[in-house]
Amino acid sequence: MMQSIDLKDKYTGARPRDAGLTLVELLVVLLIITAIAALVAPRVMGYVGRSKTDVATAQLASIQTSLELYYLDMSRYPTEDEGLRVLVEPAEDGQPGWRGPYFRNESGLIDPWGNAYIYERAESGDGYVIGSLGRDNAPGGEGEDSDLSRS
Repeated sequence: MMQSIDLKDKYTGARPRDAGLTLVELLVVLLIITAIAALVAPRVMGYVGRSKTDVATAQLASIQTSLELYYLDMSRYPTEDEGLRVLVEPAEDGQPGWRGPYFRNESGLIDPWGNAYIYERAESGDGYVIGSLGRDNAPGGEGEDSDLSRS
């Protein structure tokens, strides 16, 4: 018994109506993806900004430790003219007692926003303040633009 098979639709190229996506359906899917991205992107950017602030805080703590090691060897903190660079390589006068480098390289002396960390001697002369002006590189600000400092 041979069964009859209707091959007509198979070779005519006719497709059922719901076999693929229409342009309208495709646009609706793209619109939904865009809406989700618009809602998620600001949150992700907030995390990136917060992480840069956290990195700057950790780098300041590391610089502070290096300054304390420098103080133990030299019995003084760097002058403002020497700055933080003296943690990486000795000043031009050779500095007897310098046992550095106290910091691996100068790139660690740059904050996550690409600005050099600020180093100032305390008014009393026996301390220092190190800091960053944040993303905007200007005094004051809030959030990622806020100033960070340690003394």
